[in-house]
Amino acid sequence: MKPGRMEMEISLKGMLAGLLLSSALGLGGTLVANAAGDEIVIGAPISLTGPLAGDGKEQKWAYEQAVADINKAGGIMVKAAGKKLPVRLVVADDESSEGKVASALENLIKVQKVDALLSTHSGPMNIAGAIVAEKYKKFYMITTAFPFEWQPLKLKYSALFFFHPGPGAEVPFQIWDKLPANEKPKHPALVSEDSPDGKGFGGAFEAAAKKYGYSFAVDDPWAIGATDYSALITKLKASDVDAMLVFGSPADTVTLLRQMKELGFSVPYLHGWKGTWTGEFHEALGPDSDYILTDGFWSASYPYKGAKELGDRYEAEFKKDSVTVGAFYANAQVLAQAIEKAGSTDAAAIHDAIFGQEFKDTVVGDLKFDETGFALIPSVATQWWQGKHQLIYPDGNWTYKPAPAWDKR
Repeated sequence: MKPGRMEMEISLKGMLAGLLLSSALGLGGTLVANAAGDEIVIGAPISLTGPLAGDGKEQKWAYEQAVADINKAGGIMVKAAGKKLPVRLVVADDESSEGKVASALENLIKVQKVDALLSTHSGPMNIAGAIVAEKYKKFYMITTAFPFEWQPLKLKYSALFFFHPGPGAEVPFQIWDKLPANEKPKHPALVSEDSPDGKGFGGAFEAAAKKYGYSFAVDDPWAIGATDYSALITKLKASDVDAMLVFGSPADTVTLLRQMKELGFSVPYLHGWKGTWTGEFHEALGPDSDYILTDGFWSASYPYKGAKELGDRYEAEFKKDSVTVGAFYANAQVLAQAIEKAGSTDAAAIHDAIFGQEFKDTVVGDLKFDETGFALIPSVATQWWQGKHQLIYPDGNWTYKPAPAWDKR
């Protein structure tokens, strides 16, 4: 049996990343964790500029809130210091670039002298960050990377929680299964960016489509950063596409939707991953964001400790909601609790405090890390409606609304 698209992608990425890791370890010296002063310094590479800046804005806010809450409770107890220490967050702009993550991390580690690290956003960027952290023996706590990208590296000084693209890719098909017969898609299309994340998720969508009895009328790689998608839209229109699964950046997704409207092409069901959940997406499109479905990693309606309060805090400050800040906040929660369990900021000690352990009462629920350092969370599906994310999956109380043609809205 020939390997599938997703399996080939995983294998190739695993080999390439392994080579990068071996090279990094060969170069690296050891910087010893030093939370022996008056504070614990946590570093975070964040996309403050570039195409993922909208994601970065929410991530930075969530990390800042988590650190403020930790300090409000007195800080983190560190046995090596013999007392509770306050936390200081230091951020470096990775410019939404995989190539810039390494320099951002090295600045945080070598210049800012951080004790431990919180992750940036997106799989390839987080893999690059994790490799640098491994080189310098600084623990790097990750969310928003797919396990198939990270697990093959068998890294010691990072851990990950996120959803798996396999179950995540099944969400739209589970939604379609519950629709009335006249609303079920007949000619769905897959529009997935030409990137490691896009190819990996694309393979998961193809497997899910086969499982649920669908085939894609259009399934072509989507050029990143292009300014003219008219050829793609013409092909979608000619193929009578009535549903789209779209994996791409916020900037590219906004461009695609604007050009779809200009060319008079719409579909009843458009579900986006990576590019449709940010508040900036809604701000860019205004009412045209209505009916668009999004992915997400969290919901303020979750019944977990602190989830509603965090969601209320975000909405009070920004006058909008978020489907991600809880995951980023929980990332900081896990790292802080792990440092306290470990009794120090030593990366090996933090590893032992996380791998194979459970963390209860985070804002994403209880997180159970396996022996590889991975913990699974569910993907959510929401629909934009009048500037709000309405939760559909899992266990949402919102009924999906099919989108009418542009001139009927």
